Amino acid sequence: MTTITAAIEVAGVTKSYGENAVLRGVDLTVPAGTVYALLGPNGAGKTTMVRILSTLISADAGEVRVAGFDVRREPDGVRRSIGVTGQFSAIDELLTGRENLRLMADLAHLPRVRAAGRVIELLDQFGLTDAADRQAATYSGGMKRRLDLAMTLVSRPRLIFLDEPTAGLDPRSRRDLWQIVRDLLADGVTVFLTTQYLEEADQLAHTVGLLDDGRLVAEGTPAELKAQAGGETLDDVFLALTGHAATPPAQDDSSDDQLEEIR
Repeated sequence: MTTITAAIEVAGVTKSYGENAVLRGVDLTVPAGTVYALLGPNGAGKTTMVRILSTLISADAGEVRVAGFDVRREPDGVRRSIGVTGQFSAIDELLTGRENLRLMADLAHLPRVRAAGRVIELLDQFGLTDAADRQAATYSGGMKRRLDLAMTLVSRPRLIFLDEPTAGLDPRSRRDLWQIVRDLLADGVTVFLTTQYLEEADQLAHTVGLLDDGRLVAEGTPAELKAQAGGETLDDVFLALTGHAATPPAQDDSSDDQLEEIR
């Protein structure tokens, strides 16, 4: 069996919407079993990159391989290998937490006994057992985000995309999500994370890519980037390299439509 050392390989990717160039020749590689944080302000192209990597849209040019599969020629292989949690929740608020997870298990074609065990396991892992049989509409923002991520993990993907996963969450809920990411990493899952929270990238990522105006302007470990720019924080780095700060999140790439979930 061939071992995949690079979970994601991107070379020369470009994407435009009409005359608006969103990605301008992006190259990046994500080793398996690591966290890669793509950091940038609104409109930088972060969500567009996730949409390309997860086969939702096609690049105009360039080569992309995800989990060893070519996204153009082998999209089904990519989709079987990944999970995606977008900026906007995919939960059905009319269903309970347990029913949302059962629905995802059915969509993943899990055998009934295996699905029942997986639902119980995820409810416990994400601290939702006590609220499992309540309508999701009654959940707090942090609980909804945890349920959303749990739904992504029903089929045990080894590569997950988290597009602004903590946008709009309070600090405690944000840190809860950070711990979940660390737990996934300890289990060997590869995480591709987009964020505007500089501290989030600093805390979680093995590698940070700084995306500005569709170009990857710098890449390295948080420590390497800070040393390169002579700053103490990633905000210092971004300001030094681009001439402006990465702003706190409101909503990602203005040129993008809402990210459709792949489960």
